[in-house]
Amino acid sequence: MSVAEIQKELARLADHQTALFSQRFFKTGPGEYGEGDLFRGIRVPVLRRLARQYQGITLSEAAQLLRSPFHEDRLLALLLFIGHYIHGGRVTKEKIYSLYLKNSGFINNWDLVDASAEHVVGAFLWEKDRKPLYHLAHSDNLWERRIAIMATFHFIKRGKFSETLGVARILLADQEDLIHKAVGWMLREVGKRDQQTAKAFLKDNYRRMPRVMLRYAIEKYSEADRQRYLKGEA
Repeated sequence: MSVAEIQKELARLADHQTALFSQRFFKTGPGEYGEGDLFRGIRVPVLRRLARQYQGITLSEAAQLLRSPFHEDRLLALLLFIGHYIHGGRVTKEKIYSLYLKNSGFINNWDLVDASAEHVVGAFLWEKDRKPLYHLAHSDNLWERRIAIMATFHFIKRGKFSETLGVARILLADQEDLIHKAVGWMLREVGKRDQQTAKAFLKDNYRRMPRVMLRYAIEKYSEADRQRYLKGEA
């Protein structure tokens, strides 16, 4: 099926009310982080079903879909990338990783990053030099910085935390709320698996962490522990 045919099907599945809700939810108004993004109004489970149905399209076609002005088209493209990555060989995986980063400007909302970064960037760098994560963490682009921290979820799930903590240190002074939330989330995931490691990181850094980041990081701690961190007494 061609990209044009896929987009025709996506247009058929569009729902105006869902699109309006999504535009509000993903902050598409003037000056907001998703400013100007367009939504068709298609829910994620439907897109996941379509990704399985359209897995036969080429990587170049998926990349073309990723450049669509419609948010759901871009999410579908990323789901297709992930499917190709899982089933692909070394050359295919490297091509997908390169395409992903080359087109990072279109991976431009938190759900797009969170659905894909660990499965492409994290998976590709698992047995390779992790320096690209640190380059992304220093990017001027909000979404590339979020890719950097969210890609480390792949490592966290495999019991390796050094990259998460390294990227988190870079992002401690970040000005964006969406980075604060992502870093705090990943620190919470580290803590769920190794609370000693997470608490050691917090001991050194919690007083200079943005409040939202800290709250996310300690969300699963006891009430007494949370209060000590929030009062600066930990």
